[in-house]
Amino acid sequence: MSFFAELGLAEPILRALEAKGYNDPTPIQRQSIPALLEGRDLLGIAQTGTGKTAAFALPSLHRLAANRIDRKPASCRMLILSPTRELAAQIADNIEGYAKYLNISVACVFGGVPVGKQARRLVPGVDILVATPGRLLDLIDQRALTLSRTEIFVLDEADQMMDLGFIHALKRVANLLPKTRQSLFFSATMPKAIEDLGKQFIVNPVRVEVAPNSTTAERVEQYVTFINQAEKQALLTLRIRTLLASKEMDRALVFTRTKHGADRVVRHLISAGIEARAIHGNKSQAQRTAALEAFRQGSCPVLVATDIAARGIDVSGVSHVFNFELP
Repeated sequence: MSFFAELGLAEPILRALEAKGYNDPTPIQRQSIPALLEGRDLLGIAQTGTGKTAAFALPSLHRLAANRIDRKPASCRMLILSPTRELAAQIADNIEGYAKYLNISVACVFGGVPVGKQARRLVPGVDILVATPGRLLDLIDQRALTLSRTEIFVLDEADQMMDLGFIHALKRVANLLPKTRQSLFFSATMPKAIEDLGKQFIVNPVRVEVAPNSTTAERVEQYVTFINQAEKQALLTLRIRTLLASKEMDRALVFTRTKHGADRVVRHLISAGIEARAIHGNKSQAQRTAALEAFRQGSCPVLVATDIAARGIDVSGVSHVFNFELP
């Protein structure tokens, strides 16, 4: 019997996990799921790649399925807040996979696309809503959504939320949620400002802290090049061109610190005959989706992104990562 079966998760969830080939839990799943099945609040210190989406999604799906109630118009039973569109879409996609054999509705809302279609999606109510903070408050202000019936609240990537300036939006959301609820709070780091924010959402939480499955050094060859600022772009272009020509590189991610920096890198690469796209907050959702799809399919071998925009990118076959600037 698998760990997931031993926990008593609903049979439809176990079937979905089996279809995905999930047998052994990650450390955060092993530590979190039992407490969440009991309805406890949770404070999780975990990075992307530790399996935290399943850690909060599986017990939440079990609890929602075990306590079926009619959906109420313009409401959600579970709310998951994510800092970026890409990460929100990735979370929603994963949850839909786990809920494949359950009668659980999942919706995802974010900026960069017309709000009307998203508002209409919420008219009958949904079980699980994944949202970015800005679009969530837009829908609430338009009375397309109420949080008064939310039973489970998840705040993901809290440190990135702070970096993006969502602190006031998060405080407003905290005031709109019911006092009685289950709250889950995740962050890759836990400085005092993040800990203080968490206190507005969670009560007597179980604390879980895990490291990634393996360190970066164990999995990746790393190199540092010291070079004058004026020569950096030329070196990056030369390095990428050489790797592509020798077929040593399949796909490469290039990280920049700013949106304008990402666009500047793309312009230089294209002028050198290298197909490249950028994703960042100033791009429309259609542009971001098209860039990511071209990168996934391999027609665009280089994707340039800010660290924030890259959250949630799940693309196989990335052979090289360039930090054009110190993160």
